[in-house]
Amino acid sequence: MFRKTVIATTTALVLSTAVLPASANGINIEQFGFGNVTGGTQNGFNNLIGIFQDGHANEGLSRQFGNSNTTAIGQTGSHNFADTWQNGFGNSAGVGQFGTDHNAVMTQDGNGNIAAGVQVGHGCEATVNQAGSSNVAAFVQTCP
Repeated sequence: MFRKTVIATTTALVLSTAVLPASANGINIEQFGFGNVTGGTQNGFNNLIGIFQDGHANEGLSRQFGNSNTTAIGQTGSHNFADTWQNGFGNSAGVGQFGTDHNAVMTQDGNGNIAAGVQVGHGCEATVNQAGSSNVAAFVQTCP
């Protein structure tokens, strides 16, 4: 009897662990070049972070608190910085930076917000702060 209980308990634990990834968070990181830094934090369920960096000394950070948030950061060049912070449900943020010395910071606190951006050239600065729900912000900059 004890053996059957142990087997049943172990089977239940294995099956419940196998189901977990369907609702778990995901992170995809690809870095080429040298000196690139990336990091992130996820608290909640179904959050996704994708970061791609090509060049050198680029930094991409993403923090997600809540459920079903998505972040995509792509940087090509050098000395670029991108930081996204999301709190809530169903937020999306994306940063694309091409060139050198760009800074982009996106903060979203609420539900269903979308923030997108592209920076090209040298030395662009962008900050997006959204609080509430269903906000949309987009920017495109070319700097000399």
